[in-house]
Order: sequence, then structure tokens, then C-alpha cells
Amino acid sequence: MKVVIVGAGSVGSSIARELLAHKHEILLIDLKPEVIGRSGLRGAHWLVGDACELSTLQDAKLEDADVVVSATGDDKVNLVVSLLAKTEFGIGRTVGRVNNPKNDWMFNDSWGVDVAVNTPQLMTALVEEAVEIGDLVRLLTLQTGVSSIVEFTVPHDSHAIGLTVGDIDWPEDSTLVAILRDQAPITPSRDDVIDGGDELFFVTTIAAENQLRELLSPGSSEGHGPTEGDASNEGHGSGEGFSSGEGQASGEGQTTGASPQAGATAAVAPATADQLDDDGFDG
Repeated sequence: MKVVIVGAGSVGSSIARELLAHKHEILLIDLKPEVIGRSGLRGAHWLVGDACELSTLQDAKLEDADVVVSATGDDKVNLVVSLLAKTEFGIGRTVGRVNNPKNDWMFNDSWGVDVAVNTPQLMTALVEEAVEIGDLVRLLTLQTGVSSIVEFTVPHDSHAIGLTVGDIDWPEDSTLVAILRDQAPITPSRDDVIDGGDELFFVTTIAAENQLRELLSPGSSEGHGPTEGDASNEGHGSGEGFSSGEGQASGEGQTTGASPQAGATAAVAPATADQLDDDGFDG
């Protein structure tokens, strides 16, 4: 797989190092030629230039890439590169690094971003996962904000303890994909019994997260299986089923936000391009 990484700071270099170890073809683009020597990367290809310039991306033969990763310390650059990669070169998958969480809302398909990696948000989720027992914690957003992976640690006084996965009427747009018990992952089946301390992992639409939260909250009695007199268990949701963002908030890599392509991007996304000015964009 050919991967183009824009921004060869500590984040971009770390991504490149991992991908090179997995035998992928890597091209790094950066404004500063000195990063080539200090990166310590062997086997990677390099291009010195401004990735916001269409000519630089043409020199990189971006149309041959399978994935483009925008990993600079400047959110403006990451958005412009993602948009150019998607609209001008038809790249199938783009990954954009979010440095300022306030800009997260712009990293979507309107700006050509397939996957947004928000490091502060991810670290917050990992902290909450460790302390928020009995509450739903979003770990990762998928499909440009449509779906997410969430985690719920079952408190020891939960009403769900003793119920099987098949006993609970899970929300329609949520799927239980894994149970972590005693640090061992379990592929859930309808007959698995939920125990206190279990970590339940779901793939769910963001709209259904509140339904999951209400269902699993300590005071809720919803979702129980059939009571005496019920004819069958039919209609219950199935528990069967079962996708990192590394980054730093420093401004390594490219720092230029203005480019000749700024006008071109406005034509593609008129509703959001204006947000890149000083009034609407958090730098």
C-alpha cells in the first residue's frame, strides 16, 4: 500500500516508522529539508515542498496513493491537503490530524476528511474509561461522525448483572461487539451472562448513544428479558457482531495556512471554507 504523509514532525515520523515496519511504501512531504536527516527513517521517500500547493502534490504523484495522511501541526494545512487529495486526485481514504479540538467539527467529508484523529479527545476518552464506571464513554468516532465505538464498565450493583446478552433489548442501531473480562476479550453470544466489572464495547450510531446510556444506567430496569408468561424471547436485540490516533498538540511540520488553493477550496465547500478565516477558525 502506498501512503503519503504530509508533515514529518514527531507525529508524521512515528506514523511513517510504524507503516514502514509493516512493509508499506511511504512518501513524506514537508516544508523543511532538515527533517529528512533527523527523522531516522530508512526506506521512506521524501519530497520537500508546500503540500497546499497543487504543483507539489502533482510532483508527489498523489493520484497513485492509496491513503493520504495530513499530520502537520496546523489544522488549516490538514484541511486543505485533505480536500485537495479528495477532490483533485480522487484519493480513496484521507486521514486528518486535529490539533485544536474546537476545529473538530470541520474535519468531515465536506473538507475531504474520511477519518479525523483528535488526540486530546482520544486521551480524554481513555482517562474517562479508567474512572467513569457505570457511564458510557465514547472511545472513537467512525465514518466522519456517524458512528462510534463506546465502552461501558458494568458496576457491581447494576441491574444487568445476571442477565444474558440475549435477555436485553439493545437499541436497534447499537451492536455489542466485545466483552472484556479479567483483561481477556470475549466474543459475545446471546448466552453470555453479564457480570459486574465487565467492560462492554459497542459499535453504535452517535444518535443511539443516549438510548444505550439510559438502558445501562444504574437506575434503569429497561431491557430486561421476558417475565413470567411471555411466550418467547423473540424480538430481543442480538449481541453478536464486531475498527488510533497517535499525535501531539505541538506545531511541528508545516505551519502555513494560506495558500493559492484557498480560493479553490471555497468553490468546493462554500458553507465551510469561510470558517478558515481568523473569525471562525481556532488556530
